[in-house]
Amino acid sequence: MRVPLSWLGEYVELQDTTPEAVLAALVKVGLEEEAAHRFAVSGPVVVGQVLSAEPEPQTNGKTINWCSVRVAPEGEPAADGGADVRGIVCGAHNFAVGDKVVVTLPGSVLPGDFRISARKTYGHLSDGMMASARELGIGEDHSGILVLQRLGLDPEVGTPAIPLLGLDDAAVEINVTPDRGYAFSVRGVAREYAHATGARFVDPIARVGEPGTGSGFPVAIRDEAPIRGRQGVRSFVTRVVEGVDATAPTPPWMAARLQLAGMRSISPVVDVTNYVMLETGQPLHAYDLDTVRDGLVVRRARPGERLTTLDGRERELDPEDLVIADGERAIGLAGVMGGEATEVSEHTTRVLIESAAFEPVSIARTARRHKLPSEASKRYERGVDPTIAAAAAQRAVDLVVELTGGRAGELGSSWSAPRQPVTITLPVTLPGALTGIDLTRDEIVSALRQIGSGVVDDGDTLAVTAPPWRPDLTEPVDLVEEVARITGYDRIPVRLPVAPPGHGYTRAQQARRRLGRTLVGAGYTEAFSYPFRSAAENAMFEPAGRPVVTLANPLDAKRAQLRRTVLPGLLEVAHRNVSRGMTDLALFEQEIVFRPAPERPLGIDRLPVGAVRPDPETLRALQESLPDQPRHVAAVITGEVVPRQPGLAAQPVDWREAAAFVAQVGLALGVQPRLVQAELPGLHPGRGARVVVPMDEGEVVVGTAGELHPDLAEELALAGRVAVVELDLTELERVAPAQVHARPVLTQTAATQDLSLLVPRGLPADVVRDTVAEGAGPLLEHIRLVDDYRGEGVGADEKSLTFALRFRAADRTLTAAEATRARDGAVRLAEQRHGATLRA
Repeated sequence: MRVPLSWLGEYVELQDTTPEAVLAALVKVGLEEEAAHRFAVSGPVVVGQVLSAEPEPQTNGKTINWCSVRVAPEGEPAADGGADVRGIVCGAHNFAVGDKVVVTLPGSVLPGDFRISARKTYGHLSDGMMASARELGIGEDHSGILVLQRLGLDPEVGTPAIPLLGLDDAAVEINVTPDRGYAFSVRGVAREYAHATGARFVDPIARVGEPGTGSGFPVAIRDEAPIRGRQGVRSFVTRVVEGVDATAPTPPWMAARLQLAGMRSISPVVDVTNYVMLETGQPLHAYDLDTVRDGLVVRRARPGERLTTLDGRERELDPEDLVIADGERAIGLAGVMGGEATEVSEHTTRVLIESAAFEPVSIARTARRHKLPSEASKRYERGVDPTIAAAAAQRAVDLVVELTGGRAGELGSSWSAPRQPVTITLPVTLPGALTGIDLTRDEIVSALRQIGSGVVDDGDTLAVTAPPWRPDLTEPVDLVEEVARITGYDRIPVRLPVAPPGHGYTRAQQARRRLGRTLVGAGYTEAFSYPFRSAAENAMFEPAGRPVVTLANPLDAKRAQLRRTVLPGLLEVAHRNVSRGMTDLALFEQEIVFRPAPERPLGIDRLPVGAVRPDPETLRALQESLPDQPRHVAAVITGEVVPRQPGLAAQPVDWREAAAFVAQVGLALGVQPRLVQAELPGLHPGRGARVVVPMDEGEVVVGTAGELHPDLAEELALAGRVAVVELDLTELERVAPAQVHARPVLTQTAATQDLSLLVPRGLPADVVRDTVAEGAGPLLEHIRLVDDYRGEGVGADEKSLTFALRFRAADRTLTAAEATRARDGAVRLAEQRHGATLRA
């Protein structure tokens, strides 16, 4: 919300008129500071009078005017120190001799850092520029010069134009949170400034006087689909202004304020509705009364009904949409945007002004359904004051009459639903107990009355009636927040919480943090990706047809599912980095995935309509219907493991990097995962494996590892081989030991031996390795596969596997004979299980 300071100063006395000081005061009462805004016009900008205008046709087909313009009283120097009469070249033709215009003299600066200087053009020295509304930043009209008499202004020549047009004003911008909708108005912000500084506040509504009561205009409220058991409209007021001159200019002071507030000037009637909305927080809408047929009806849209809104788009309406209709058709989306058919135009002579209060939930749903946020819907969906509709309508009538020369008509209507004020019981001790501030009863009562509440003292409790513009005040804690805000956040004592003894990270949290530290230490970089995926991405690494969670209102229609696997998102991160020249990547991510069970559909159909808390049974059913959400860890490795360097060729990534990642995860968690070769979706045939770990119930698959399928790598523009891994971290945490202990460093001398075994060619090397380790017994400290040979000297159905063995005892130095006996035990067990023979 942007608030011009001159406007704010009409309703509260500003103690310091700089934007920075006003923002500092508003921050004290909890409004978030955003920015300060000023008009980007400076320098000698004055009122000038056209003395002569000679048209001069040009060879390019354009006709310019060579003008003589007085910019200072006769015989006096101009604002820039130059002559009182200037020669100016102008391409516009909407002015005449004698008109008073805005002249930007050399040295002036206009919006867009447009600097004015004397320059030669079209054969003349143009010593300044006559400006349009758009060039000054106070309107969109750039087709002609701003003629001041047409705005009802007749200042003296040489008068500074910046203050005349309100261009010396500034605005403060604050962020309005969803619970503070009343601050979407000058009225609300002025009240908050008064709270912060103690300055006197004058309510804009109190200045309106007695609202008029038009009658005779038919309005029917026919809401047959109420939200939360209430109709979509709470109050509805209409007033008519006749004899309107819709072509009348908007005065500069109003145009300047609207511009500073972030809205452009359009026409006097539309500008008035926007002005009153910004001033009071009450949205208004203006209709061309001659296009409205047989009164107004507030109802829900009919199936298949269509409406062309003011933005020119034809929209198919939903039966839940609340609409304003006349006797024949829908003419506006209630509280969101009006219809094109009844738009006020330059031919309008009779204006119907609508001022209403609508149900916030209904308006919010309509605005989101049609992706049509508007200034009106932003206010309605946060809740507007239902008691000021008539006063806001009267304020609009007064301004339209003033600006367009019209007259208030007798037609109109007024309807409001019965309103029951919200009364909250507040224990007197609660504000002090929750805030830690030593508050007296008088301070609490005074703070609540300052925000507009009615307070009745009932002894140990206060009966507090919330003001109508504060629909967010419904609970005692809401009132406690207001008391703390008004009495001063700086009074809340600073107390560091003391952590209860014996608490800390859970076992799963410890495992995840240990894994993250291990992977980062091993050279991997943690990345984060969005959980929203397309159907094709969810099927990259899994068989088609698996159940997924589909979003009802996705941010991106192409990615309307929640991820089943982490790898697609991580591959997207890799693609983005590679496209920017980062080709050597080792990325990992720890995140949850969403895996619904086919027999357990989501229970969203049981959610109650509107802002109603579900009952305990519904909550339990909803909780039970949620999909399983295990946490996965995934990795993507691309590029070169070892870069090219003098005397050494580059070593590109391959499946071994995936195996190394699996080993790092096992090391961090204290488990021993094993790779089992398999043909898997998304992985290179022959270079993919399932990852299994031993559990009490036997080996369980916990993920996949290998090289990305070449076709998929090409589709993602990832050159070369790409190693990928995805593991079920939740399952790994289940079997991981509570504590991972480092092995002691032994000082005894190790004995090393190599072992080469002839085994069947189809037998996995890790199976042989595990058998050798088991047969070697407790003296074996380390085993590593160093060679896999297939060729001359080895049978066609055999392969030779060579392992490097390291033996060590904790209490003595091993002899060669002890190491040999351990190795022989390994050979015997391999022979018994796999028919292995020792290779000579």
